[in-house]
Amino acid sequence: MKISYNWLNQLISLSESPENVGKILTDTGLEVESIEKIESVPGGLEGVVIGEVLTCEKHPEADKLSLTTVDAGQGAPLHIVCGAPNVRAGQKVVVALVGATLHPVSGEPFTIKKAKIRGAASEGMICAEDEIGLGVSHAGVMVLDTDLPNGTPAVKYFGLEADYQIEIGLTPNRADAASHLGVARDLKAVLKRPVQWPSVDAFKIDNQNLPISVSVESPEGAPRYAGLTIDGLTVGESPDWLKLRLRAIGLNPINNIVDVTNYVCHELGQPLHAFDADQITGRGDGPNQVIVKTVAEGTPFVTLDGVERKLSANDLMICNANEPMCIAGVFGGQQSGVKTQTTRIFLESAYFSPAWIRKTSQHHGLKTDASFRFERGTDPNMPVFALKRAALLIQEVAGGTVSSEIIDLYPTPVSDRTVAIRYKNVDRLIGIAIDRAEIIRILESLDIQISDQTDLGFTALVPPYRVDVEREVDVIEEILRIYGLGNVPLSDHLSSDYLSEFPETDPDQLQERASQLLAANGFYETLSNSLTRPAYHEAIRASLPNADVQLLNPLSEELSVMRQTLLFSGLETLVYNINRRQKDLKIFEFGKTYSRDGERFFERPRLGIWMAGRLQPESWLTGNQRSGEMALNYHDLAGVVQKVLTSFRVKTTDNQPADPAIFQYGLTLLVNKKPLVSLGLVKAGLTKRVELKNTPVFYADFDWQYLLKLYNAKVVFEEVSRFPEVRRDLSLVLDTGVTYAQISRLAYQTERKLLRDLNVFDVYEGENLERGKKSYSVSFILQDSGQTLNDAVIDKTMNRLMSAFERELGAVIRK
Repeated sequence: MKISYNWLNQLISLSESPENVGKILTDTGLEVESIEKIESVPGGLEGVVIGEVLTCEKHPEADKLSLTTVDAGQGAPLHIVCGAPNVRAGQKVVVALVGATLHPVSGEPFTIKKAKIRGAASEGMICAEDEIGLGVSHAGVMVLDTDLPNGTPAVKYFGLEADYQIEIGLTPNRADAASHLGVARDLKAVLKRPVQWPSVDAFKIDNQNLPISVSVESPEGAPRYAGLTIDGLTVGESPDWLKLRLRAIGLNPINNIVDVTNYVCHELGQPLHAFDADQITGRGDGPNQVIVKTVAEGTPFVTLDGVERKLSANDLMICNANEPMCIAGVFGGQQSGVKTQTTRIFLESAYFSPAWIRKTSQHHGLKTDASFRFERGTDPNMPVFALKRAALLIQEVAGGTVSSEIIDLYPTPVSDRTVAIRYKNVDRLIGIAIDRAEIIRILESLDIQISDQTDLGFTALVPPYRVDVEREVDVIEEILRIYGLGNVPLSDHLSSDYLSEFPETDPDQLQERASQLLAANGFYETLSNSLTRPAYHEAIRASLPNADVQLLNPLSEELSVMRQTLLFSGLETLVYNINRRQKDLKIFEFGKTYSRDGERFFERPRLGIWMAGRLQPESWLTGNQRSGEMALNYHDLAGVVQKVLTSFRVKTTDNQPADPAIFQYGLTLLVNKKPLVSLGLVKAGLTKRVELKNTPVFYADFDWQYLLKLYNAKVVFEEVSRFPEVRRDLSLVLDTGVTYAQISRLAYQTERKLLRDLNVFDVYEGENLERGKKSYSVSFILQDSGQTLNDAVIDKTMNRLMSAFERELGAVIRK
């Protein structure tokens, strides 16, 4: 939500800077996200002041130039050479001082400098209106009629002071603050200054020339409905002050009638709507009618944006005697809207049920300034005041006469809520005992009245516009946020207690750990849509555990199911980047997959890792793409996966071939016979489905929930052995079906005490070996933490290992 500082200053006197106001609002719970300076004209007329021409005479060297001295409030008069034909002594003029940057209507900005013109010094510039961006005339300098002292900034004379746009991250519960008045109310409580409400004393009924009958057939949807008519107005462009106010909060002016309704909405928080009164019809010879009701399911209705929408039977509509005119509280109709030729209007101001408006807004996918406020809850006591305020403004900017009585249908007024407050609970929750008089002052400054006050507590009467204050704790929160969290001292001995046990691991912290690890290894995190194409799932249907979760009302066929795998989301991200000539890619994503089994639905967190292109960018040191020296391979991805597992202190206990429907080759790593991560080269047929051609993609898919469960927070440290390690190498000729994992598992089972590590440093398959055989060259690291190993112990250990390999794996040991 955007607030104008200057506009706010009209409602409550502010001596504080915009930055300090932002800090105050943030402290009260209205978190200010940004403060941006808004200039009415480019450059904000910085360095441009009001001056007075003291003397003026012809330049001796140029007939069209004049030598002037100007009092611009700088102490000594300025000598300025001026080429305007109308400059005269005694004039009040606009002066650009040295250093000012001007933004003319046409041409580039330029900066005023000291200069010599035909031998005469010039220390500024007397300006025409086009030279400072205020008009198109260049006939001569601007001559002002003002008593402002010399040196006064020109923006003050022209009413063009810079404004500041304060953007507030409004939480859903603070609907009361969705206006300048709502923000001023909070400042009133903190700064102890009154709010200056706009006056409606001048409002009056001029005649009864345009009566309109109003009835509410759905009072549960419209508990209060008010309106009046204005005749003889002229639709046109809004005055500058109104356009400046709207632009300061990011709104584009439309016309003077619509602009006034938007202005009042953002000033008071009360949405309004203006109907072309000529479009409000009656039945037969009866009066013109406005009827608030629902209509038949599927009724077509064209809104202001020109879109035909099918109405729901639950949509609250503003109708004439024959047809709907407006979706109540959400969006107006094209036919009944204010047009250039409109001369009379019906002005609506209402309190609509938040639940009704929310359902309609969601049903049609429409989010407007009006629906934003109505669906959170507006002030039921505001409609008539806002109606008078808007009528006066419309008369000011568009003329016209109020041509009917105010119609106000409010059969069941909304009363204040009563909340019992006990002082002991206030003290307990805040942590200190606040002076009782200060508590009462804070609440009354927030329009919460006090009754039944005793030494033990009181009853708070909460106005209905404070939709978020319903319980005792809510009232206490109001006291605390105005009193100030910073004013509550911390005790010297902090302590806490809790009933529930906290988990040993924090999933968010572990996700951050994995993210930092991957980022440190050159990966970029992505975030993709959970909706995907059904065709992707059909390509791997045999591998999916359950049925798809389908959308009941999809935006398109291509986004009609929830994803069951992260694979295709990542592949689409790779395509997007590769199409933009980013070919060496390493990305990861934390996301969820979705599936269903009958009426049961499953949501599973996953971690996906994708690698494509080269491991490192091309350079003289690393080789180039054509040579293929730095092309990615399976082990690059496996190394990254192992780093993640090591970071979580997880060791896999077994592996099996990865799903052949997804991977051309790869492994699924298991822990306790349950899959933890699958990794490998994605099948070319799947990459082609996303139009990723001739680019091998390596992919790893973690069961993130299982990995979190396996995380071991305990770290065991041991002293570095004082005794040296010994390395021995073996060359094993094995059947091609024997894996390194089998060798490793058998080695550790055979020698549990001395074997510290083993590693394959060469694999050979070729003509020197018989068909179906391969050779592994494996190094074994042996170490005894209690003594130095001697040859006898080493030989005995290696013989035991060789025997196991020969016996269990059919290995031939090359000696």
